[in-house]
Amino acid sequence: MTKQLIECVPNFSEGNDMSVIKQITDQIESVEGVRLIDVDPGKATNRTVVTIVGTPEEVCEAAFRGMKKAQELIDMRKHKGAHPRFGATDVCPLIPVANITMEEVVKYAHKLAKRVGEELNIPIYCYEYAATEQKRKNLATCRQGEYEAVAQRIVTPEWKPDFGPAKWNESTAKSGVTAIGARNFLIAYNVNLNTTSTRRANSIAFDVRERGRVKREGDAVTGKIVKDDKGEKVWEPGLLKSVKAIGWFIEEFGVAQISMNLTDITVTPLHIGFDTVCDRAHARGIRVTGSELVGVVPLQAMLDAGKYFLRKQNRSTGVSDSELIKIAVKSMGLDELYPFDPNKKIIEYILKGDCSKALINKTLVDFANETASESPAPGGGSISAYMGAMGAALSSMVANLSSHKRGWDDRWEEFSDWAEKGKAIQNELLKLVDEDTNAFNLIMSAFELPKGSDQEKIDRKQAIQNATKYAIEVPFKTMELCFAAMDVAKAMAEIGNPNSVTDAGVGALAARSGVLGAFLNVKINAAELDDKTFAASMVTKGETIVKKANELEATIWKLVEAKIE
Repeated sequence: MTKQLIECVPNFSEGNDMSVIKQITDQIESVEGVRLIDVDPGKATNRTVVTIVGTPEEVCEAAFRGMKKAQELIDMRKHKGAHPRFGATDVCPLIPVANITMEEVVKYAHKLAKRVGEELNIPIYCYEYAATEQKRKNLATCRQGEYEAVAQRIVTPEWKPDFGPAKWNESTAKSGVTAIGARNFLIAYNVNLNTTSTRRANSIAFDVRERGRVKREGDAVTGKIVKDDKGEKVWEPGLLKSVKAIGWFIEEFGVAQISMNLTDITVTPLHIGFDTVCDRAHARGIRVTGSELVGVVPLQAMLDAGKYFLRKQNRSTGVSDSELIKIAVKSMGLDELYPFDPNKKIIEYILKGDCSKALINKTLVDFANETASESPAPGGGSISAYMGAMGAALSSMVANLSSHKRGWDDRWEEFSDWAEKGKAIQNELLKLVDEDTNAFNLIMSAFELPKGSDQEKIDRKQAIQNATKYAIEVPFKTMELCFAAMDVAKAMAEIGNPNSVTDAGVGALAARSGVLGAFLNVKINAAELDDKTFAASMVTKGETIVKKANELEATIWKLVEAKIE
């Protein structure tokens, strides 16, 4: 069964005493199987954001242990900090990562909230998707008045906690209240300003955040507050949906910041948040100097940002992920306050762990030597995928060179699209380099299964057949992708930079070799499959791709020769 994964981002109200933070994270790490992927303390906020990932049960156990230790070590009666807060563990959201629905995550959030309330006697509010009523969905509403208002609020029927005690005593005064929720991935993001004015930073925050600001008559600061027929304040919405923001001064760095929570990056992406703050700051005579990510960020958010800033420069976006990340970091000044390490800030890079054994992470020399060794893998299937990847890469190179060719400035987007197509094919083929070897290893593992009893013989035979079928599907996918790479090569031979036409030709040759090489693997494995109908179908489809690839190679060869004669 596919493993379910969730993320948990508990925020603890201590950002200065590293010994306290370490004791809390030690408790979290004591749960086997949980990955502690980020610890981000803030001195001015006096708050530490911790990020952990694992299976739901493991993560909930780790969160509970962390909250228990925070209750023991943090006294909210003595806490001061720039960030809104109302508890030793201020918030503890659960976020779906893989193979789990939000509805399932909500159930885990309620289970955790119940346990914390009953066993630790901490008042708990459930928020976002886990909220028990509409008005509690918004964390800011639950935390209104912060810690200082807790004593009056929790004893009222309106704000009785969802779990835990509804009374103010020595224990709750020390621990405060915790909000436990279920939400989508949130990016905590701060934008740095060349001012020390919290008031001006707040003005920018009010401009951009979804809630906006209270409407006033006349002067926007001192004018009379406008109220509706019910006597409620009227709000003027801000510019960005799914964004919460406040302004504050960070003494540690000597600058004011716009602190934002991007609660749905499909609505307001990271780069739009940054650029909008830049615009509003400029309108107020203030300059953005950089920004920082608190916690971790999805890879796609960084790639989208890199592409966004390249497009603003009329430059091709069909470049490597590492280059896109570099552009995003430099464009948003993510390394202004401290170095930005993708391996520690991008969640996919953190979770992939040790990939040193992956074929595609080897040097060219090591890859060649591994292929030449007496080990049967990597074999022809992996080499075919790699040839196709190199063919796609060469075609992307021609597209990128064409997009920057002097006099072709009005065509940059056309070539950028081709470069992106080539890059996408290249990325998929690189994955298949290792996947083809994995498919071979599955067959070998199936042959090693026990065959003592009749049932073991049945299970072993089925495992061999399943692995053999997969060992047909993987090289067939390689064939399809290599053929797609030839389309990009043909386009670049026709319309690309004529100075690089031979590179497009070599790309086509490499990709065509990938098609034929992968087909050999399809055929040899198809011969061992009991399901002859499936096997015959895959071979027939493979023969069609081979025929088309040979014809396309001939066409591309003629195009290249015509341009170099």
